[in-house]
Amino acid sequence: MAAPTKITGLTIEDLRFPTSLQKDGSDAMHKAPDYSCPYVILSTDTDLRGCGTTFTLGKGNAIVCMAIDNFKSLVVGQNLQDIFNDFSGFWRSLASEDQIRWLGPEKGVTHLAIAAIINAVWDLWAKMEGKPLWKLLADMSPEMLVSTIDFRHMGDTLTKKEALEILKKGQVGKAEREAEVVANGYPAYTTSCGWLGYSDEKIKRLATEALSQGMCRFKMKVGGDVKDDARRAKMFREIIGYDRPLMMDANQKWEVDEAIDWMKQLAEYKPLWIEEPTNPDDILGHAAIAEALNPLGIGVATGEHCQNRIMFKQFLKAKAMQYCQIDATRVGGVNENLAIILLAAKFGVPVCPHAGGVALCELVQHYSMFDFICVSGTMENRMIEFADHLHEHMSEPVVIRNGSYQVPKSPGFVVGITDKAREDYIYPEGKEWQRLFSEGLFTKPE
Repeated sequence: MAAPTKITGLTIEDLRFPTSLQKDGSDAMHKAPDYSCPYVILSTDTDLRGCGTTFTLGKGNAIVCMAIDNFKSLVVGQNLQDIFNDFSGFWRSLASEDQIRWLGPEKGVTHLAIAAIINAVWDLWAKMEGKPLWKLLADMSPEMLVSTIDFRHMGDTLTKKEALEILKKGQVGKAEREAEVVANGYPAYTTSCGWLGYSDEKIKRLATEALSQGMCRFKMKVGGDVKDDARRAKMFREIIGYDRPLMMDANQKWEVDEAIDWMKQLAEYKPLWIEEPTNPDDILGHAAIAEALNPLGIGVATGEHCQNRIMFKQFLKAKAMQYCQIDATRVGGVNENLAIILLAAKFGVPVCPHAGGVALCELVQHYSMFDFICVSGTMENRMIEFADHLHEHMSEPVVIRNGSYQVPKSPGFVVGITDKAREDYIYPEGKEWQRLFSEGLFTKPE
């Protein structure tokens, strides 16, 4: 019998991309983000290695990298089969490390760090099995899937028994749904046309191009000035018409009453949802906004800054979200996102993942495909965000065809970021950063 595969090393790279130069990613709260990712590589005593990422907007990257380093002793030396046999226990050992836990618990920098590590472990598992993550999850038994989830503090809302029942129900028709998503892909919507810092000319050009490429769902950023938001919303509708969904995203900009008033003024442009209208921790505020906007046909979408499964539990119970926007790196990686997908299923709330950033599109597609095949069984009112930035740096970039994500086929989850991108954009010594410093476009750190 072959010896079990052991994790022998964990390396961390601080990768940052200068997206602020083109205002890519700009919104009402984040005017000049530099999309960045702490990049984790798990080496083993074989040729196999796992890659994991989380996501930041630039300067915070260094802080998350330091947090990841503090978990190294809990990861290096572990046998992979031992982890897989008790994945919920391994997950809890990271989330509940006595001293690091105090900085969260299970939120913020520590949870971003855990996400990068956990995603790398799942990348290893998928590569060992020779399957993309969505397929690894789809092929697992309901019992095995449930065994990976930490149900702590969830029992009042979702028990292991209930989760198992949801997954067993999802076994019916699973093969047919898998064949359908393989053949047709999964619906996408684009944010790439609607960044707040873009000129009208750029918005019109990008939206027209997206339409010509088969994209039929769009999102725009709002929250700067209500009259300008109305003008831009009118411009979007003139380009895409009223038969295609248009979503709006305030990125946490407003007070509760302000959000209600602002969206009433934009209601004539028929937005499907308003995303993150107020502080992402304000569950009751989101519930009040949802109640006020429901008669107008406007839902509330949130989740990309939701800290953990416990926050999602409360949002769902309070009817404070009509669209559940999981993020691949905000909560504690795959295990916790599985819990959230099951919570959303119990409440009948569609999962529409947040993406964009660095590698987020590549990651979240796996969740939606698994959700369709094994949990929800439907794509109705469900879609994955798409932002057309930085995919050229991914070893296996997403494929969008006719407005839909095509199923990833390569084994793994993160799969990897190209060697050239890592050489050019590792901060601050990367070749591209040295060029940007020399040209005076960025200030070199001390």
